[in-house]
Amino acid sequence: MNKQDNFRKQVKSFYSVLVVSFVMVMLIGVLGIIYMMDPSAFTLKGDEPNSEVIGVSTEDEDWDKIENGIHLRTGFKDGEGLMTVVNNCTNCHSAQLVIQNRMNEERWTETIRWMQKTQNLWDLGDNEKVIINYLVTNYPPTSKGRREALTNIEWYPLKE
Repeated sequence: MNKQDNFRKQVKSFYSVLVVSFVMVMLIGVLGIIYMMDPSAFTLKGDEPNSEVIGVSTEDEDWDKIENGIHLRTGFKDGEGLMTVVNNCTNCHSAQLVIQNRMNEERWTETIRWMQKTQNLWDLGDNEKVIINYLVTNYPPTSKGRREALTNIEWYPLKE
């Protein structure tokens, strides 16, 4: 076999790998689109999601169930304005992101303005006051100070 035939064989092999890779990427993309349109298309008959794993029932009547003062789907505390917060805040990010950011009224207002300016958050209208009141009431800022001094510790010398 001469050099030219060897080169043609390598090019043919390369294009074969390239075509197979392209087909695989396209197939994965199509399957992803189908899954986004109808996730149930990928469940086997009788294979229902295990709602206990995430702690939320998949039945419609339990979708917004509150137990022990906690909205099960999001983890938000029950309170006035809860569903307004759920409907406006969890469209773009998780409830945990909201819960971990404990702020006062002024900081929440600044954060909302930032999201409107940079993240395409819509005008909340009258809902803004309801949302801020809910968050300030249920997730107020916590003061974090220095940790307590260490006590009852057995110190040992370090060997050099």
